[in-house]
Amino acid sequence: MKLFTAKTVAECIKAACEELGVEEKDLAYKVVEEKKGLFSKKATISVEETSDVIVFTEQYIKDICHALGLEVSLKTFYKDNLIKVLIETNHNSILIGNNGKSLESLTELTKLAVSQKFKKKFRILLDIGDYKNKKYARVVHEAKRVAKEVLKTHVDAKLEPMTPDERKKVHNSFANWKNIKTESVGDGKNRAIVIKYVPDNNTKKEKSASAPSTPSVEETASNE
Repeated sequence: MKLFTAKTVAECIKAACEELGVEEKDLAYKVVEEKKGLFSKKATISVEETSDVIVFTEQYIKDICHALGLEVSLKTFYKDNLIKVLIETNHNSILIGNNGKSLESLTELTKLAVSQKFKKKFRILLDIGDYKNKKYARVVHEAKRVAKEVLKTHVDAKLEPMTPDERKKVHNSFANWKNIKTESVGDGKNRAIVIKYVPDNNTKKEKSASAPSTPSVEETASNE
């Protein structure tokens, strides 16, 4: 934690952003003191650094593991505003749970605890025994299998609900695919990806040229 003092809170924030090299939206801070006197002004804010967030995150995970009677070791990485924690225990399957449900719950609990502590949301990803990477490979493989069917049938297909990070992996995997579009639908735990067929411009032009000329809904309405 670092303290920044200036005449106003705004000046404190500006100084903190400049020193730490972050934007205001990424700054986790609290107003410690703010005096607005007739002849003098003073404000102080405390800024939580990434290292503070990482220490809290690791301790929170350790406390849960110890409460479950598990021996645990952690490796934490910070890149592109993402805190990634690799977890190893003497019983990984307990924390992973059926189809990764326990791992999802642990991740959400950790995010909630961190946001309550620092009054700001952070991107946090937990992985146990390389489970997430293996899961990414499975969901991407399945999505590509379904996409090939969509290319043949031109019929949209909806995948099973996924976590936000899994959906991101799937979306990215189709970045260079022709005639395929992916979009997320639904809310919360039911949010899933729909794979859609998108004809290219030449196909659209051919269909348009071969179709009989008929007035559109708008044209018909204007003629009545």
